[in-house]
Amino acid sequence: MQVNTSHSHVLPVISLLFAATLWGVYWKPLRWLVEQGLSGDWIVLLVYCGTLIYVPFLLWKHWREFAHSPGLLLGIALASGWCNTAFILGILEGKVVSVTLLFFLSPVWATFMARFFLKEILTKQAYVVLLIAFAGALMILWKPELGLPWPSSRADWYGVTSGMAFALANVLINKASCVCTQVKTTSAWLGAIVISGSLILLNANELVVPSAAVALKAIVVGMLGMGVMTLSVTYGISKLPVHRSAVIMLFEVVVASVSSLLLAQEATRPIEWVGGAAVMLAAYMAIRHLPEPKPEVC
Repeated sequence: MQVNTSHSHVLPVISLLFAATLWGVYWKPLRWLVEQGLSGDWIVLLVYCGTLIYVPFLLWKHWREFAHSPGLLLGIALASGWCNTAFILGILEGKVVSVTLLFFLSPVWATFMARFFLKEILTKQAYVVLLIAFAGALMILWKPELGLPWPSSRADWYGVTSGMAFALANVLINKASCVCTQVKTTSAWLGAIVISGSLILLNANELVVPSAAVALKAIVVGMLGMGVMTLSVTYGISKLPVHRSAVIMLFEVVVASVSSLLLAQEATRPIEWVGGAAVMLAAYMAIRHLPEPKPEVC
């Protein structure tokens, strides 16, 4: 009896669309936490502490795998930790759409990293993708009053470096084929806690400890938001080809654009729309040629 694969992919696609939609509107509860008196680094720390409730269920059969590739898992934790921290700080400080689009340069950075870390040969199409992506990024970053199209704010830098860290994390995740997704996910969450906690300690002179009530609100936002989003993405990408799942996740940009316009009145300049379209096209072209992930050995 032949299985209808189109029906078997319906739930994973819905799961990814659900996660992309949540990511596209997640800036709203995060900014609400700012209104409650939390700084960005405290928000990241407490939100990811909220994900720890899922850890016992993820690791109860797999916790020994932390010993398989400790160096790679440390790299995944630090790269994912900065990715998540920088992205949240970026959408808190800057325009949601701009930061999100700069983050989605990540497939382009992955192309560079595959060349230098995995020794992959860049094709002519790869160079075309790079050219389109950087042209789009320059249009997003261009501000007439500043002249040179270069990241001009911390939010811009957060968006760019978040995408870079995401690409690096994906390269490391691909190399850590002997480690299960549950362990990699936990490493990423712990990495965000470590990175954000370090930022708090670095700003110890301005340290303001939040009240228990406000901290609890942030933890709940993390538990119901970040945890659910991560688990939805994990399920979706485990059931679909990597290029298809990555393209579906681009839906986040659409949701972020609409939600930021309706809920925060963040208008997007025409040149940013053109640049965003170029970045999305480049991301799509790069994603279509991503290698399939290696099978996990659990």
